[in-house]
Amino acid sequence: MQQWIKEVARGKRGARDLIYEEARQAAEAIVAGQASAAQIAAFLIAERIKTESPEELLAFTEALRHYAEKLNLSKGIRERVIDFAGPYTGRHSFLATIPASILLAERGIPAFLHSSDSLPPKYGTSSKEVLQKLGIFIGGAAQAAKTLEQLSIGFAAAEQLCSPFSRLRQIREDIGVRTVLNTAEKLVNFAGSDRLMMGAFHRTAIQKMHPVFTRLSYKEVFIVQGIEGSEDVPVHRGSFVFTIKNGDISSFILNPEAYGLHADERMLNKPLSAERQAQKIEAVLSGEQSADVEYERKQVIMNTALRYYLFRHCPTIEEGVRIAERQLKEKAGLATLNKWRMSFTRQ
Repeated sequence: MQQWIKEVARGKRGARDLIYEEARQAAEAIVAGQASAAQIAAFLIAERIKTESPEELLAFTEALRHYAEKLNLSKGIRERVIDFAGPYTGRHSFLATIPASILLAERGIPAFLHSSDSLPPKYGTSSKEVLQKLGIFIGGAAQAAKTLEQLSIGFAAAEQLCSPFSRLRQIREDIGVRTVLNTAEKLVNFAGSDRLMMGAFHRTAIQKMHPVFTRLSYKEVFIVQGIEGSEDVPVHRGSFVFTIKNGDISSFILNPEAYGLHADERMLNKPLSAERQAQKIEAVLSGEQSADVEYERKQVIMNTALRYYLFRHCPTIEEGVRIAERQLKEKAGLATLNKWRMSFTRQ
């Protein structure tokens, strides 16, 4: 491990990117628990200062995949499931991806969510915490596969499916900064999905990740310039939406105002606790249109409509908006949420 630390920690002028084979050896030592805590911390901090290369990110992603348990899904579900990879650091703003995924599931589009307890540097509210407040039992791979098969919705706690995450948590908390793991953990692909949706803060980061996806198993990757670097677009500003397919990358700007869904940024509620997140999700899925949930309601409609369009469920975003609005009015998403809750009492 020392030889790889020396290469990436030589300082601004001397540090170099590791080639894939070198990075894979370093990643394997870290993920498999062969490196000491001091060596792991030194390597991760040096990488943070140097910034990881696409080859290094790929190496860590594939090392984590090697130690991850995969969901046992039928061919039909596996070919259609969407992997929604939100930040494991958690969020301070509304987790629109949860109600949006529930609405997708109601229309028969399998949606898979995953996270851990919140991590540094943000320590926001995690999707795991919010789902627990909503009454969703957090089980392992078998439970997530079961609800995906039956209800087209599933969630898994990453640390239950990939033991290196548990081993590395204390080190990550001790150093307290973003590392290569913050991106790699979102790409483990527990569901074996062909399609991934994730977020990024900056367009430069998206461009940098592009080469990685050409060597992973995804057929389509959708990356949005989402709120807090998540897969959720805000509705107080426009957002870039990128599609990576067959090695090519294309993009467009999504403007909520064009769909009558713009909201003033002052209406953006944060930070939101897990309990408050759950309350707002239930309110939106119940069809509530009060001022208290106006931003969140518009955000759920916008993100659901975007997903319907990207996943070819409808030909235009406008039609996706109409579908999502109708689902909320008819409380269709609330019915699916209740079915998801009830699925754990019929074990």
